[in-house]
Amino acid sequence: MLYRPAGTFFGWLIAATIMLPPAALAQNTAKLPPDIQKRLDDYNRARKAFLAESDAYWSAIAEKRKLRAQKRRSGEPVTRDDYVLTQPPVYTGPERPVHPSIPERDETIPPKPPIPVIADFLKAAHEHYSFVPERPGSERDFKRAYVQTALAAGLTREQILRVYAFETGGNGTYDMQAGVNPGKPDSRAISPAMGYNQLLATNTVSLLAGHGDDFVKMLMQKAAALPPDAKAALTRKVEILRRMIAASRTVPNQWAEHDKLANTPMGYGMHAAVLDRDIGPLLQTQKLLNSVLFARMRGVKRPLTGAELELMNFTGDGNGIDMVSMPQDLREIVPTANFFQQRGYERNPIARRTGTVARLIADMDSRMDRYSQAPGAREMAGVF
Repeated sequence: MLYRPAGTFFGWLIAATIMLPPAALAQNTAKLPPDIQKRLDDYNRARKAFLAESDAYWSAIAEKRKLRAQKRRSGEPVTRDDYVLTQPPVYTGPERPVHPSIPERDETIPPKPPIPVIADFLKAAHEHYSFVPERPGSERDFKRAYVQTALAAGLTREQILRVYAFETGGNGTYDMQAGVNPGKPDSRAISPAMGYNQLLATNTVSLLAGHGDDFVKMLMQKAAALPPDAKAALTRKVEILRRMIAASRTVPNQWAEHDKLANTPMGYGMHAAVLDRDIGPLLQTQKLLNSVLFARMRGVKRPLTGAELELMNFTGDGNGIDMVSMPQDLREIVPTANFFQQRGYERNPIARRTGTVARLIADMDSRMDRYSQAPGAREMAGVF
């Protein structure tokens, strides 16, 4: 899944914290033995040089991305010169020495923010919207609702199954959070992403803001065909959904603003809707459908393959379509770093390991083939 903070900003942030404040550094290192002091000086010099190189690299990535966007808007062809063709720099200098007088945390490396988990989303949903997601009777029930919604929206069987297989390893549940494996008690969340195609909390806020009225209309149509008691329950849920939609529109309709809101209790509460048997399939389907429609608008009239759709789900529509429409000769040489922000790239082992667009697509297809044989994927296939 994607993480979108601007690479140049984080490059600045890192560069601005290259070393401890001079006074603190003098105070701490005055007590160091000469050999430790030398090792620390060597480390600081190497780290400073690496961060300068890294910042320059990611600034070039951002600048090339802007130039490609300008070219596409003006109808100009994109060539190899419009990409950074080298891989991101990797720190290979000396290790930071350990000593009681040296702070444990390296201040050149920003601390990782805490990651909310499902309990946080549920708590916020109850407190801010008086909402408790309606859970399915079984995993198969949620899969059935998702498949029916996705097929009705125009997604293909291949797209639905292969994106699910890649994003969840073929065994994902409707309430799966990225990094959490029920079979491994010590596993920990690595992002707020949840569900069959791993929606981020920011995705949820953005989808409610942009498509909430459509969701309300579809749910009210569904309610009209239900018995009185069920109709009343779904109608109450729709009123809660309306409050979430209104909250999502209290900020400008921009990804950065949605991201800020997503990282508040109000945003957490919205994200809990992914777990609801009625709302969750609508949110997850719309995310993939938006990518299909974006590709069609950009001239890709044929159905996207599962791997192509996942590229757009994986990196965002603008970056994904760049790779989908790229000729094979460029795919072989263009690094995947061109399609990520720095922080997202550094937290994405698949992007780092594959290196180029061609290898990323091949890796995706291989994983999709393999994970499609897992029990969860077979269960979803059986729903069709």
